[in-house]
Amino acid sequence: MGNSVGTVTRRSEAAGARPASQGAQLDALALAQLSGALRLVSAETQAALQQFADPDLLASGRVNVISLEAVQQHFGERWNGRKEPVFAFASKLFHRNLAGRGVYVRVSDTDFFLVHAELGRVAAQAACLRYLREILGHFLGDAAQAVAGVLQVTAIRPGRLETEPTDALGAEAAMTRGRPGETAGGPAHLDDEAAASDRLSQWTTFVAGDGRRLRISATLEPVYELKQFTRIGFRMIRRVIVMSTGQELTARQTAALAAPDLLRADLATITRGVDRLAAESGQERHLSLIVPVSYSSLSSQRGRAELVAPIREAAALVKLGAICEILDIEGAPSDALLSAVAQVRPVSLLVVGRITTPVPGAFARLAGAGLQAVSFSCPEQMGGDAEFIGWATAAVGAARKVAKSVLVYGAGSTRRAGVLASLGATHVSLVAG
Repeated sequence: MGNSVGTVTRRSEAAGARPASQGAQLDALALAQLSGALRLVSAETQAALQQFADPDLLASGRVNVISLEAVQQHFGERWNGRKEPVFAFASKLFHRNLAGRGVYVRVSDTDFFLVHAELGRVAAQAACLRYLREILGHFLGDAAQAVAGVLQVTAIRPGRLETEPTDALGAEAAMTRGRPGETAGGPAHLDDEAAASDRLSQWTTFVAGDGRRLRISATLEPVYELKQFTRIGFRMIRRVIVMSTGQELTARQTAALAAPDLLRADLATITRGVDRLAAESGQERHLSLIVPVSYSSLSSQRGRAELVAPIREAAALVKLGAICEILDIEGAPSDALLSAVAQVRPVSLLVVGRITTPVPGAFARLAGAGLQAVSFSCPEQMGGDAEFIGWATAAVGAARKVAKSVLVYGAGSTRRAGVLASLGATHVSLVAG
């Protein structure tokens, strides 16, 4: 059947029906659908799925599809009359196992979309296998086809999910080896590949105090020392996303979150960033890592206590140590900021104060706070070179009065990085963010 699809496509191209590139794409889609790798989804579920389209989340293996095609084939022509009880049984099973710890959505007449927020790849796919076995056992009396019905989602596209087969049996075996006396049929909250499920839950999603469900994403960006233009390591960039809308909160909107939510976001960012650095660096050890933490988190005893361990973990991954960058410091009393800096200095290579709006007055208020460096970003909308030089002269000049080191993010080009160096900036990143 796959060959016939390709033959029809090539004949159409020869007749001039469509460009070769479009024909190749349609060939690929047709073959993917025939192989089962492409799963069509109903229009009404598309918006609900799009919030999980983050490539990092999909690559983690925690987003999967459970296919009930074996049950559909078993009932045959009776399927339309029997499918509602099947869906009800499956939904009850998923709710029991995922309530508060993940998401499940029925996306088609045979497929359920599942996200295990607190598990890694191995535990999530072993849990999916357990669920499907229970469903097949209940309706078919035989769960032999369960392995083929667990698929990992690799991409979320309009109207479809792109998937690939999982090694669900291997995941189940790994879970059994990882916890003697417990199998994948036991508790579904085990994880043998990313430290522990409670640690993972800190950087996935959570419900904020105002009722919004938030997702934390952390990316890494190279940072360069300007004197020799050598890379000193990476900085973590925190992104806070409202899952219902896909909106990314601005720095000011994030700073307005309740203190417990900011602490959760801090822990989430560090955990996500550490996992990413460990995965991408392999055996290479970079010089340093800039770790963002909120002022409100450092100003509370609980926040300081919870942040020490992840900061030390980040420091252990690099040669020289972690650089702590304190966020949301505008308006902080100077004596309280000085205390926060003193609290974090023992676990930091350097302590940096991050300014959201780099105007001279904002820097002046940081005098005497004990900061070893200050950081800020270039404006997203910047005109020509003259405007950039005027802005940079004022911002870097004011920053140099407060701290010896000045980090400027999002310069955009090495030429502008050179301008910043000539004005007294000491470190730079090139990508806006």
